[in-house]
Amino acid sequence: MAVGQAHNRNSFLDNLAKNLGRERRHHVEKPNWTHQPQWEVLKGASQDDLVEVLKKQCKLIHTDIHETVSSELSTLITHLIKEYGAKTVVTWDDPRFEEFGLNDLDEELSNEQVTVHTWDREGAEENLAFSATADIGITFSDATLAESGTVVLYSDKGKGRAVSLLPAVYLAIIPKSTIVPRMTQVATEIHRKVEKGDMVPSCVNFISGPSNSADIEMNLIVGVHGPVKATYIIVDDK
Repeated sequence: MAVGQAHNRNSFLDNLAKNLGRERRHHVEKPNWTHQPQWEVLKGASQDDLVEVLKKQCKLIHTDIHETVSSELSTLITHLIKEYGAKTVVTWDDPRFEEFGLNDLDEELSNEQVTVHTWDREGAEENLAFSATADIGITFSDATLAESGTVVLYSDKGKGRAVSLLPAVYLAIIPKSTIVPRMTQVATEIHRKVEKGDMVPSCVNFISGPSNSADIEMNLIVGVHGPVKATYIIVDDK
C-alpha cells in the first residue's frame, strides 16, 4: 500500500451512512464555535511564564525538573546518570542530540562503565530488548504542555516509543521553545499539518511524569506500569 493511500474508502463510508439512515455527507465544515475557552488558558503568557507554570505542575506529578543552558547540558545529564546509579542508557536516534552537543555521550560515560545504546532504525528486536532492561531512557520533547506538565513525543523511525516507556527512569530534554500552554496548541498544529497534506506522526505520545494509577479507591500509586521516575530538563534553544 502506498504511503497515505486509503483503499475501499468510498464503499466503507457509503455503507456507514446507509446504516445511519441518512445520505452520505461529502463535505463537513468545522463549526465556528461562539465560545472557545480553551484559547483563554494562559493566554498572553510569556515563555518564561510558561516555564514557571511547568515547574509548579511538575511538583504535583512527582517529576524532578532542572534548568540549564545548552553548553552545560551534557554535564548535567552525565551528573544525573551517575546520581541514579545507572549502568545502561538508551536514547533516540535524533539529530538534536548532536545539535545540543550530546553525540559523544557514550564516550563520556564509557569511563564510568555505563553502556549507551542509540535506537537502531533497523534493529527492532535489539532495541526492544535493550530498552526493556535499561536503567534510563532519554528523549527530546517535541512539544511540552505547561498546564499539565506533559511532554509530547512524535514517533518516527529513530524515535522508538520504548525509550520513554520501558526503562526504570525516563529523562526528557525540553528545548524552551517547545513549551506551549496546553494540548490545544499541539492539536491545532497537528490539524494544520493534516490540512496541508504534510506527513504526520504515526503515533503521538503524551507523557505526564512517571507512570501512575489511582484506580484503587483513588489512592495515587506512582511507578506501576512504566518508568518509576521521570526527570525533565529545560534547556535554552540552539
